Amino acid sequence: MKNLDFSQFTNLSPFELKDKLIEVAQATPDRILLDAGRGNPNFLATLPRRAFLRLGDFALEESERSYAYLNEGFGGIPDGKGIVARFDTFAKEHKDTEGVKFLQSSISYVKDQLGLSRESFLHEMVNAFLGCNYPVPPRMLTNIESIVNAYIAQEMYGSLPVNNDFDLFATEGGTAAMTYTFQTMFTNGLLKKGDKVALTTPIFTPYLEIPELAEFELEIVEIRLDEETWQLTDPEIAKLEDKDIKLLCVVNPSNPPSVKFSNDILDKLANLVATKRKDLFIVTDDVYGTFADDFVSLFAKCPYNTLCVYSFSKYFGATGWRLGVIGIQDKNIFDDTLKSMSEEHNLTLDDRYKTLTPHPRDIKFIDRMVADSRNVALNHTAGLSLPQQVQMALFSLSCLMDRGNDYKRATKRLIRERYQTLYKNMGIKVEENENSVDYYTLLDLDILGAKMYGDEFVNWFKQSGLGKEFLFRLADETGVVLLPGKGFDVVHASVRVSLANLTHHEYAAIGRLTRKVMDECYAEYVKNK
Repeated sequence: MKNLDFSQFTNLSPFELKDKLIEVAQATPDRILLDAGRGNPNFLATLPRRAFLRLGDFALEESERSYAYLNEGFGGIPDGKGIVARFDTFAKEHKDTEGVKFLQSSISYVKDQLGLSRESFLHEMVNAFLGCNYPVPPRMLTNIESIVNAYIAQEMYGSLPVNNDFDLFATEGGTAAMTYTFQTMFTNGLLKKGDKVALTTPIFTPYLEIPELAEFELEIVEIRLDEETWQLTDPEIAKLEDKDIKLLCVVNPSNPPSVKFSNDILDKLANLVATKRKDLFIVTDDVYGTFADDFVSLFAKCPYNTLCVYSFSKYFGATGWRLGVIGIQDKNIFDDTLKSMSEEHNLTLDDRYKTLTPHPRDIKFIDRMVADSRNVALNHTAGLSLPQQVQMALFSLSCLMDRGNDYKRATKRLIRERYQTLYKNMGIKVEENENSVDYYTLLDLDILGAKMYGDEFVNWFKQSGLGKEFLFRLADETGVVLLPGKGFDVVHASVRVSLANLTHHEYAAIGRLTRKVMDECYAEYVKNK
C-alpha cells in the first residue's frame, strides 16, 4: 500500500474507487471486510413481498381456468369476470396466510380510500403479475398509478395540503428516471449544450458527471450547502436569480450528508421561484425522504416547476427490483415551455413524434419521456415490466395501510441507532440536528480532527496530505471500506459512511477502527512536531 500512487485514482467515481479499496482491504487474509461504502440496505419489507407471492398463486389459478382440459401446463389470460368472488373463496382457503390477509385488506382499501373498482384492481394486478400483456398504458398501469400516486402524495407533502393532480411514469429505478429526464429535456430543446445547470452540492455523483458528458456539455453552477448545517445560505440561493441557469437539480435529503432542507430553506426557495424564477426547471431526487421526519418535497412546495424522482430501492430494501417513478404535475412548466417554443422548433418535434398521434403537440412532456425511452419507434413496447409494477403497488399499499407507521418507525430507529453507535465508538459526542436523516453520515476529518486533537493537528493533517490516503490506509490496516466525500464534491477532507448495510456490531467496529487510524495519525503528528 505504501508504494501505491494515489494520483491515478483522482478521476474515478467514488463507486469505482470502492472496488479498489475492497481489493486493498482483502489483501490481508482471514480478516473481516467491513464495507460501508455502498448504500444498499441490509433490511427489507417482507409483508408486501409475501403478498406478491400469494397473488402469484391466485393469478396462476385464474390463468389455468382457461385451458383446464389441457394437461401440458397451459394457461390463458384471465378475463376478470367474477374474479373478486373467486378471490374470496381463495382467501378462505388460505385464511391463515399473512400475504393473503394483506391482499384482502388491499382490495378493501382501494375501493374505500381511492375509489377504485375492486374487480378492475384485482384483474389488473393478476394479469400484471402473470406478465402476459404489454404494459398498457405504457407509462404506468391505470390502477397501479392511482395507488402509487397516493403513496407519493402521502410521503412528499408532509403537513401541506395534498394535491394528487400529477402523473407518474414507472421507471427502472431512480437511475433510469435521471437518465430519461436529461434525455427528453435535451431532445425537446428544454436544455441545450452550453446551458447552465445548478446543482446543490455536495450531491450524488451522477448529477456531477451526467452534465459533463459529450452529448450534454452543460455548464455546472454549484449551489453549495454550508458544511456545518448542510443547509443553503442566502448568498447561495441568490445565485439562482441568474436567468441563464435553466435547471436546478436537488437531492433532498442530501447525499452524502443525509440532511433534509429545513422548512425555512424550502420557503426561501419557493419564494425565489415564485417571485424571480418562474421559468426555472427543478428536478428533485427524494429517494431518502421516507426516512426523514415530517418531510416536505420541493415537488409540494414548487409544484409547477418541479419534476420529482423517487426510488423504492432504499426504503423497501429493493435495489434489485429496479423500481422508480417520475412525477410531474398536470399543470407544469415543462409542458408550458414546449407550447411557447417557436413554430420552427415545434415542427421539428412534430416530425419526431408524428407516428404516435395525428396531433403530436398534444403529447405531454411525461409521455414524451416514455416514447424517448424507446427511441419513439418502440413506444408501443415501452413501460416498466408489469410484475415490477405489481411489487411497486404492493410496497405503496403497505405504507398507505400502515396506520401506525410501524414500518417507518422501525426503519428510522434502525439507522439512527447505528448512527449513535458509530460515533459513540469513535469517542465523539453527537450533536442533535432535527433535519438529519442518518441514512449516511459524513465524517469530516477536519472537524473530527479538531474535536479530538485540536486545530494545530488539523493544519498538519492537511499539509501532510493524509486526507488523500486516509481511505486506503483505513482499508489496508483495518479492512474498513468507506467512500471519499470528494467524489460527491465535498470541499473538506471527508469520508461517507453508509448506515444502511451493516450490523450494529459492525458499525461499532468501524467507529473503533476509524478512531484507531486517526490516533495513529495524531501519534505521527506528535512525533514530527
